[in-house]
Amino acid sequence: MGKHGKHLVWDWNGTLLDDIGAVIGATNAAFAELGLESITLERYRELYTVPVPKFYERLMGRLPTDEEWTVMDGTFHRHYWERAESCGLTNGAAELLAARQESGLTQSLLSLAPHTDLIPLVRRHGIAERFVRVDGRPDASTDGKSGHMVRHLAALEVPAERVVVIGDAADDAVAAAHVGARAVLYTGGSHSRASLARVGVPVVDSLEEAVAVAEELA
Repeated sequence: MGKHGKHLVWDWNGTLLDDIGAVIGATNAAFAELGLESITLERYRELYTVPVPKFYERLMGRLPTDEEWTVMDGTFHRHYWERAESCGLTNGAAELLAARQESGLTQSLLSLAPHTDLIPLVRRHGIAERFVRVDGRPDASTDGKSGHMVRHLAALEVPAERVVVIGDAADDAVAAAHVGARAVLYTGGSHSRASLARVGVPVVDSLEEAVAVAEELA
C-alpha cells in the first residue's frame, strides 16, 4: 500500500465533486412533486443528515410515507444525474490527488452514490487511476456510510490507525469513528461550518487544508 503514512479515504459528492448546486436543484425538484416549498442552500446545509429520510423528516415534521419516499427519491435521482454530468471537480482536487499518488502515498474513494453510476463519472474526470480502490453504494439502502467503511477497509487491508477520512458530512466522521479511523470535514458540501463544528473533528475550508490537517493527525 505504498509508503508508510496516512491512507486517505475520500468522499465523492460534495467533497471531490463540486455538486452542491446539482443537489439543491434535484432536492427542490423532489420537493415540488409533493407541493413542498423550495429550500435554500443555507437551510439545506443546516438540516441535512443521513439517512436521507431523516432529513425529509426535519423538513416535513414527519417521516415521508413509503409512497412519498418513492416519488421523492426517484425524482431526486433523475434530476441529480441530469445535472451531475456538468459538475466539475472541487478546486484543486485533481492536483492534490495526482501529487499524493506521485509521492507514493495511497488514497481510495468511498461514496454512497450508486456504484454503477459512480465508476464512469470518476473515469470521465480522469482521476480513477489516482485511487487504489473505488467503492460506491452496492444496493438501494438509505443507510449511512459506516457499514460500507468496514467493508472498504477490509478490502484495502489498511489498519484503521493509518486512515483519515476526508468528507463533507457528519456521516463521514461517524463512519471513520466506527472503524477507529480519524476524519477531517470540508465545508464546501452538504453541511454548514457550524453543524460540522458540532461533530468534534477538524473542519477546513479547502481540500488542500484537509490533506495538510490529515497528515498532522496522530
